Amino acid sequence: MSDSGDPKISVPQASELLQDVRRWAAELGFQQVGVSSVDLGDHEAYLQKWLDAGYHGSMDYMARHGSKRSRPAELVPETCRVISLRMDYLTDDSANAVLASSEKAYISRYALGRDYHKLVRKRLAQLAARIEAEAGGGRFRAFVDSAPVLERALAEQAGLGWIAKNTMLINPEAGSWFFLGEIYTDLPLPETAAQESKHCGTCTACLTACPTDAFVAPFQLDARRCISYLTIEHHGSIDPQLRPLMGNRVFGCDDCQLVCPWTKFAGASGEDDFQPRHGLADAELVALFLWDEDTFLARTAGSPIRRIGYERWLRNLAVGLGNGPATAAAIAALRQRQAHPSALVREHVAWALARLNPKGSGL
Repeated sequence: MSDSGDPKISVPQASELLQDVRRWAAELGFQQVGVSSVDLGDHEAYLQKWLDAGYHGSMDYMARHGSKRSRPAELVPETCRVISLRMDYLTDDSANAVLASSEKAYISRYALGRDYHKLVRKRLAQLAARIEAEAGGGRFRAFVDSAPVLERALAEQAGLGWIAKNTMLINPEAGSWFFLGEIYTDLPLPETAAQESKHCGTCTACLTACPTDAFVAPFQLDARRCISYLTIEHHGSIDPQLRPLMGNRVFGCDDCQLVCPWTKFAGASGEDDFQPRHGLADAELVALFLWDEDTFLARTAGSPIRRIGYERWLRNLAVGLGNGPATAAAIAALRQRQAHPSALVREHVAWALARLNPKGSGL
């Protein structure tokens, strides 16, 4: 956080500064900027209802910080505005082809390149420093999915899009293929207008496309059934009833985005860091499952995938293999992990082998 004293900035100056901020943000690779107040009353009530229903599963951090998540000034004192920014990340169009190939591993498109946290956070810090220099002071703190921040709610209020039936933020020019970042500030910048309404209409494509029926209703996601939660946030055994529904999705899930009509307007990202690495855009399940831990660590260095660790990586891949064809290569790979030191891995390997070779006769 930067703190250089109280800036003296008039309303006309604040309006002019916002125009500069938009230009600077574009130079840093952001596609859109918006400004909102810190009043999130309706979103706070929604969050509490969601937590009370237990839809957050084991993500205890969602409730840990109390009202700081929905009251920005409690997290960063004196915050009166939040600058929300959008950075598009889509670089690969092979998603549907990979999902259709049961021998390949589907990895959520946001995770194919380098971890976005560092890149976006660095750009936000550069932007905040430039604003501070121009304004002659002010307080700033940047966030990228790294603190108790209701980023989609703030972005919706700032006019970057609308929270859709799939609970994603939808932008009419980019669908939902973008990262969000925020700068909390005490500068009284002019607020930007929110979307007049949600533009989902009668469409329910995202709700019906969910492989595990994680949407209990429009705008309501039960994370405990969401494949992104199961493969990334969830640390233990995956519910055996949900495993067959996961298909070849081994890190995240994009189904509710892929079917959204608004995603057809998304443009390709120009960020080199978001380009797929190590062939992960369409890698074979068997090949990834045979990585040893050193290979996993080497090839996921600087990647969002690293955060789940090698054990859960194998767990997820075992489920993917169990949902694929009973090839000799798949069965042989699974058998190599039958005596793995991790009980979690052994459990999911045994499940997969039982699916592929129920009579135990081998191939």
